[in-house]
Amino acid sequence: MGLRSGFVCILGRPNAGKSTLLNALVGEKVAIVTHKPQTTRNRILGIVNEPAKKGRPAGQIVFVDTPGIHKPDTSLNRKMMHEVRAALEGCDLLLLLVDATEKFGSGDQFALEMAKQTGVKIFLLLNKIDQIEKSKLLPIIASYSGLHDFGEIIPISALKKSGLDLLLQKVIHALPQGPHYFPKDQITDQPERFLVAELVREKILQLTGEEVPYAATVVIEQFEEKPRLTRIAATIFVEREGQKGIIIGKGGQMLKKIGSAARFEIEKRLGTKVFLELFVKVRPGWRDSREFVEGLDWRRQLEDLTTKEPER
Repeated sequence: MGLRSGFVCILGRPNAGKSTLLNALVGEKVAIVTHKPQTTRNRILGIVNEPAKKGRPAGQIVFVDTPGIHKPDTSLNRKMMHEVRAALEGCDLLLLLVDATEKFGSGDQFALEMAKQTGVKIFLLLNKIDQIEKSKLLPIIASYSGLHDFGEIIPISALKKSGLDLLLQKVIHALPQGPHYFPKDQITDQPERFLVAELVREKILQLTGEEVPYAATVVIEQFEEKPRLTRIAATIFVEREGQKGIIIGKGGQMLKKIGSAARFEIEKRLGTKVFLELFVKVRPGWRDSREFVEGLDWRRQLEDLTTKEPER
């Protein structure tokens, strides 16, 4: 049996558990996770290499996590929906993830319609089954089976990592024979500086409330790696002075809290000591600035870094 490989897109509405599922499948944190909707703003690749097992070929699965499907009412939201559509192009299999504890709503229906338009085989994943009584699971599966001719309907718990072995088995069998798209030791295509920016943003999402998390973004200004210490300087952009005040906090306490929590996660990720400097700047209406939003894309940032002329 030859190697099976391909791109598998994870689709669903906000808070269905897509990033939790990606991290559970990869076995490491490659996507930030919070309870707030629209945490994921970019498509994120998580690469899983599975050895051959009895009755199952070896496989390299490139999972693609996508932003939650929502109404695009700002340049940022339009960019997020563009990320979803870009992920759907060229994928070999779609995983439609729904929160099984909630009724199938208009957001789920919209995600299903987007999935159907691709013409690609769809697996339906019923997430959060750890929160459902076993007697209610079969009726839920029956109700979903009438919505579409799904390739598989698989109950899972991304948080508890339940049902994931079965999911991987079904995914590998559904993929075509193909090459390794990435080296076997690679788990994501994201540069470390993007992951660092995301980890800082995760702490803002977790530690602040109201509109502040959605009006905040993080740009890495300096990323200097040495054997024992990584120096990082990051700017947190917000839209209003009041939001800046909340992030800084009384006597700078909130910014210190965000920095300490982020530094702990970054050190785990990089395996070195980290010196992290955070700055906060106001950029009014940045979410509606197409140019600024496009500049936040790590792929664009990488291009800019590689095309900059070296200093003389």
